[in-house]
Amino acid sequence: MMTKILLVEDDDTTADYVANGLKEQGFVVDRAANGRDGLFHATDGGYDCIVLDRMMPGMDGMAALAAMRAAGVETPVLILSAMSTPEDRVAGLTSGSDDYLTKPFVFAELLARVRLLVRRGQNAGTAPETKLVCDDLEMDLLGHRVKRAGKPIDLQPREYRLLEFMLRHAEQVVTRTMLLEGVWDYHFDPGTNVTDVHISRLRKKVDEGFARPLLHTVRGSGYKLGVER
Repeated sequence: MMTKILLVEDDDTTADYVANGLKEQGFVVDRAANGRDGLFHATDGGYDCIVLDRMMPGMDGMAALAAMRAAGVETPVLILSAMSTPEDRVAGLTSGSDDYLTKPFVFAELLARVRLLVRRGQNAGTAPETKLVCDDLEMDLLGHRVKRAGKPIDLQPREYRLLEFMLRHAEQVVTRTMLLEGVWDYHFDPGTNVTDVHISRLRKKVDEGFARPLLHTVRGSGYKLGVER
């Protein structure tokens, strides 16, 4: 079954960029150029994820989202907005959206967030995960244990959270911004190399002594956990 995305964006350049990128990744993309049309599609289309611009003429994204939720639309929503202050993010996240990404953005990050929301929506109502796996690396979420090829790996609490985040985004490029928000709960750039330091420590524990590295640096983009083929 094809994954359907609804893109609600009034700027043609941004809409073309996002829609073309998603289509190249195999998604089916429907577009709406304003909040009112977006609301119409959302209540009638059976989408797996909605990417919703916040500032649009007429009915803006926040009003459209409120109307969607009032109409019983439970589709995961990613707000895409140039409004980037912490207050803006909090307002967006408490309005019924599932994620919030500020402009300008890197497409790889938008793609990763869309995939995560699609997966979350598809897994809604199913039994909670008890294990995360990438190749021979396993995380037991109930026992709070990590093994690779059967060998236990001892992690500090922050390293465990970092690895869990990477496992939940396995085979995807994860940006530093995503790590700061998802692992450290920072919604701003602290101006330090905290992510690089912790990735370096985690790489030593996960990869040292194994012939096949799993934790990779993607130059200019971030990191990826997976087998390089």
